[in-house]
Amino acid sequence: MTLTPSDFPHDVAAVREATDRLLVSVSKLDDAAIGEPSLLPGWTRGHVLAHLARNADALGNLLTWARTGVRTPMYASAEVRGRDIERGAGRPLAAQLEDLRETAARFDAAMEALPEERWAFEVEMRNGVVERADRLPLRRLTELELHHVDLGVGHTVDQLSPAFVDRELYFLCSVKFAGHPELPPLELRADDGRRWRTGRADTGPEAGAAPLVVTGSAAALVGWLTGRGDGGKLDSHGSGLPAVPPL
Repeated sequence: MTLTPSDFPHDVAAVREATDRLLVSVSKLDDAAIGEPSLLPGWTRGHVLAHLARNADALGNLLTWARTGVRTPMYASAEVRGRDIERGAGRPLAAQLEDLRETAARFDAAMEALPEERWAFEVEMRNGVVERADRLPLRRLTELELHHVDLGVGHTVDQLSPAFVDRELYFLCSVKFAGHPELPPLELRADDGRRWRTGRADTGPEAGAAPLVVTGSAAALVGWLTGRGDGGKLDSHGSGLPAVPPL
């Protein structure tokens, strides 16, 4: 299935489904497991869950901005964001689940409240990136899916839904890494024959040079580009895989 670059109704539904999957996985943990390391260096599972809860409210702030036209930043500051994650990381399972459910409900309400005529409204994310309002559910979906993997509870990149993998590859190639000066020109080839171009613009001394071809499953490509895989399942056709800039 090929999805358009912006598909607000689809992404709203996908966020709900991904939230439910995450809650099922987290509900199987216990207080001790919450304090164990996640797959993200320096973060426990509690840090990941606290971040996901705060991110729901932060993206909800941007949806409110888009709906009302009143500037509403994601976070009060980078320091406040960091403190809130640290403060929430050590909570027991019951508190983590309650926070996840409540913040997910608020984000869901914010998505529902955004009228179609405001979908194209642009807001500024915390890193200065300007984003359309109708792409914010996809941003949330990415947080849910990738951090579900980061929890280290058996949800792997290979288990990501094909629809999400398609949307994420489009975003990574057409938005995130398109023209990125730290990534050489790439041609990504999925096993099913689909192709994507991304990376540094083909200008300067390298103008006219063939892009580095990387082949593998769409899920493995997403895993590599997002730092959730080492590229071991990919074929770079005799060339070494380049380092991918962090998200």
